[in-house]
Amino acid sequence: MTVFSELRMRPATAARHGWNASTTARLVMAGAVIFTLLVGANLATPLYPLLQANLGLSALGVTAAFASYVLALVGTLMLAGHWSDHIGRRAALILAVCAGLAGGWVFSQAENLMVLSAGRALQGVAVALATGASAAALRELLPSRPEWASRFTLLATSGGVAAGPLIGGLLSMLPGPTTAPYYIHSVVLASLLVPLYLLQARPAIKLPAGGRPLRALAPRRPTVSAAARGAFWLAAAVGFLSFAVFGFCLSLAPGYFAQIIQTDSRPLIGALAGMTLGASALSQLLSVRGRFAVPAGLALLGISVLLLATAAAWSSLPLLAAASVCAGLGQGVAFRMVFNDVAAKVEAAQHAQIVSTVYVITYLGSAVPVIGLGWATAAFGLETAVTCFVVLCSAAALALAAATLRTSLRPAR
Repeated sequence: MTVFSELRMRPATAARHGWNASTTARLVMAGAVIFTLLVGANLATPLYPLLQANLGLSALGVTAAFASYVLALVGTLMLAGHWSDHIGRRAALILAVCAGLAGGWVFSQAENLMVLSAGRALQGVAVALATGASAAALRELLPSRPEWASRFTLLATSGGVAAGPLIGGLLSMLPGPTTAPYYIHSVVLASLLVPLYLLQARPAIKLPAGGRPLRALAPRRPTVSAAARGAFWLAAAVGFLSFAVFGFCLSLAPGYFAQIIQTDSRPLIGALAGMTLGASALSQLLSVRGRFAVPAGLALLGISVLLLATAAAWSSLPLLAAASVCAGLGQGVAFRMVFNDVAAKVEAAQHAQIVSTVYVITYLGSAVPVIGLGWATAAFGLETAVTCFVVLCSAAALALAAATLRTSLRPAR
C-alpha cells in the first residue's frame, strides 16, 4: 500500500510490498519522528537573544513568534488531530516531516517578525500532525502495556523539547549561527522520509465508508466518555500548567537566565533552558507509583518553580539548576500518571483524537500565559514580570496538588 493510496484513503490491497519492520523498529520510528520534529521546533530557544538583536525584536515580539508556533499547533490539533485514524499513522507522519522541513527552511531565512512567525507556524503544524499519530502508533504497538506506551510518548516529546535548546546552542557556534542549526537538522529530518516511505504500513483503523472519504477528515467536536471525563480534565489542567512553565523556559527564560549568571554563552543558555524539560523526560524512566505520586509531583513542581525567582534574587547558578531539575522531575511524574490514566480509559478508536485534544489544552499553556508574560515584561520589566509569573504558576501547582491529595485520601469504592 503506497503513501498516496493512504492519503486517498483507499482500502489496503492484498499484495503488500515494502519493509516489514519489526515492532521494535516501528516503536523507534514513531518516537524518532516526533522527537526530531520537536528538536527542530526548539532549536531557536538559545537563538532568541541573537535574533532579537539582529531583527530588532522586543520581548513581546519574541513571545509572539513563540506563540505563533503554539497557536498553529493547537489549531492543527483541533482541525486534523484525528486524521491519522483515517489516513494511517505512516501517512500522517510523512506529512508532518514535510511540514517540518518547510518550517525550518522558512524560519532560517527570516528577516522580519512576520516571516519568523510563519516558519514557527509551519513547525507547529508539523508537530501537531505527528503528535496524535505517534502517540496512537505507540499505543497500538504496545497493546498489553499501555503504561509503557505513555512513557515512550512522553519521553519522546519531553526529550525532543529538552534536547532542542541544547543542540541549537551547540550548533549555533558554527558559521551562520541562525541558519546552520536548521540546515543540519533538515538533513536529519529528511533522512527519516526514507524508512517511512519504505515501511510496510498498517491500514488505517477507521477507513471512511461511502464515496466521500474527505468527509472523514472534516473537523469534529471531540467527545469523551463519562468514564474518562474526570481523568481527561485533570490531565488537561496539569498539562496546561506544565506547558506554561515550559513555554517560559523556551521563550523568555534564555534572556532571564543570561542576566542571572551574566553570560552570553548560547550552549550554556540552551542547556539551562532545556534542563527542566530534560528532567521531565528522564523522569519517564523512573518507576514512581502510588496514590500520592500525582500530588507529590505537583507539590515539587510548585515549590521548585518558586525557587527560580529566589535563584534570580541571589544570582545563584546552583540553585537555578537544582530548581529547574526538580521542577522537571515533579512535572514529569505528575503528568505521566494523569496522562496514562486518561489513555487507559479512552477507547482505542478514539485514542489519537482524545490525545490530540488533551494536547490542545496543554499547548495553550505555552501560548496564553507566555503572551501575557511578554506583555508584562514590556510594561514592568523582565525581572518583575517573571517573578509574578512564577508565583502564579507555583500557586496553581500547589492548588492542584491539594485537590489531587484530597481525591487520593478518599476511600476506594
